[in-house]
Amino acid sequence: MIAVGTSSEDWAVYRELAQRWAGRISYTVGLHPTGVEEGWEEMVRQLSPFFMPPCPPVALGEIGLDFFHLPGDPVAAGEAILRQEEAFRQQLSLARELECPVVIHSRDAFEATVRLVDEAEVDWEKVVFHCFSYGPNEVAALNERGGRASFTGIVTYKNASAVREALVRQGVARLMIETDCPYLTPEPHRGKPNEPAFVADTGRFCAGLLGIGADELAQRTTANAEAFFGLR
Repeated sequence: MIAVGTSSEDWAVYRELAQRWAGRISYTVGLHPTGVEEGWEEMVRQLSPFFMPPCPPVALGEIGLDFFHLPGDPVAAGEAILRQEEAFRQQLSLARELECPVVIHSRDAFEATVRLVDEAEVDWEKVVFHCFSYGPNEVAALNERGGRASFTGIVTYKNASAVREALVRQGVARLMIETDCPYLTPEPHRGKPNEPAFVADTGRFCAGLLGIGADELAQRTTANAEAFFGLR
């Protein structure tokens, strides 16, 4: 398991879990864009010490841009976007310095997210857009740069045809799948809180889309995740 950090409230908790269950649980640290509020600079300054031994995270994230959850007032929304972009820039700069994997959150902000990653000159081979919710053209743009997409239970939803096209477009060579617990529960469990066991249902569905066996998909996605996050 990889416990994905979103704010300073969970980073130390996840590090403790990783220490207690070494080899079974890993973790990441990052300031989620919806958590970029007043005083965010201090939280970003707290990130780099986590990457020191004895139990560093396996990636920086999730970080990025979220233009879906913005204030209704246009002025406040513009201010929120500026804060998100600056927090993202600072964390990308740290990722480049550390040369670590980066877990990206991007919602309704694909072009802006890609632009800032490009500007930061982060190694795209170390970049994953988690919980991918865009389409085949967007995944192609990531893949052409060396990046990848990771897919959740969204891919099983009837109204997510573009996401399914993106998964097929990327193929299995760079594929990773995830839960995003407790959200985005896959069919046939939709409506229940998500849990790690349900990633098997997402995996079986993805295997069918790609025309391969579920066991092969499990082996390939596990190997991809191990290589990307340095878990071997």
